[in-house]
Amino acid sequence: MSVKVLLAGGGTAGHTSPLLATAAVLREAGAEITCLGTPRGLEVTLIPQAGYPLELVPPVPLPRKPGADLAKVPVRLRRSVAAAREVIERVQPDVVCGFGGYVSVPAYLAARKRVPIVVHEGNARPGIANKLGARFTTHVATSFPGTELPHARLIGLPIRRLISTLDRDALRAEARAFFGLDADRPTLLVTGGSQGARRINHAVSGAARELADAGLQVLHVAGRVDEATPERRQGDPPYVVEGFVDRMDLAYAAADFIVCRAGANTVTEVAVTGLPAAFVPLPIGNGEQAVNAHPVVQSGGALLIDDAAVTSRWVEQVIVPLMRDTTRLAQMSQAAAHELPRDADQRLAEMVLAAAGTPGSSASAGGAS
Repeated sequence: MSVKVLLAGGGTAGHTSPLLATAAVLREAGAEITCLGTPRGLEVTLIPQAGYPLELVPPVPLPRKPGADLAKVPVRLRRSVAAAREVIERVQPDVVCGFGGYVSVPAYLAARKRVPIVVHEGNARPGIANKLGARFTTHVATSFPGTELPHARLIGLPIRRLISTLDRDALRAEARAFFGLDADRPTLLVTGGSQGARRINHAVSGAARELADAGLQVLHVAGRVDEATPERRQGDPPYVVEGFVDRMDLAYAAADFIVCRAGANTVTEVAVTGLPAAFVPLPIGNGEQAVNAHPVVQSGGALLIDDAAVTSRWVEQVIVPLMRDTTRLAQMSQAAAHELPRDADQRLAEMVLAAAGTPGSSASAGGAS
């Protein structure tokens, strides 16, 4: 009889992407997967697209400040826990694995003392949901060094095998042709991630002339294309603006350097592919993005810059000369590629199966190395 696994996570790509990467390994191992989410998040689209059944519970946002919304939390939480408990009683999972976010709190509370729990924390600084979940289990996995959770075991962040096994050199010609870029010209990749990056968009597109004068071409994944309006002259190297790219493997392969946010998924994907980076942490939240980037930055694989310091002049004075320094780029690439685990999907699947009472070795089929 196959192991039944309930995976709880959603809201943003930061929770949904590692869930899907882990689900793929568990499915290969013969596990029966059900996912738990809320009606508000990306999971509503992404999880059914990946072929997994999705159960929904009411979201329980946790307000940052006292007020009327905070007073409503206990009632909302009881309703959501009851819904999660109904799913657990109906699905009868052998283990519940949470990835943080709104949906994980009711999942952990509903599973407590009923079903073994596994907690995976994606960020260097744990969120409230996983701080709670870690109190109910000894099966706790983290993505970055130094994350403070009870029983924490550093395994890395599960990412898609398409990325974890990417050979950028082998795919470079195909990738540049895919985006309409020159085959042999140094290439800057720019992306703000799912939460957007107006300052990055304006700064890099505003330096289009200086980038072109240096012989550099740009692949700019802007989110909002109206925020990236580079000044173009006849004969300039390509400056390609895309709103969204679903083949990020090809975007990474096309690039020699990336300017990007420092969400956990982005940091991990950029590092394991050996792509030198300038990380620009999102200037809101609890500062977790800067902490996410620290291991790669300290290894020499990336730069770290405050959002407020990202200007067109910075692009001209820092990024342009750096991209002309092929020796330093090679050193950064080597440093980044060996800093973070690339097989966390495999490791977390093994932890989940072990918690369910199944030998972890049964998750070994097709694991990334």
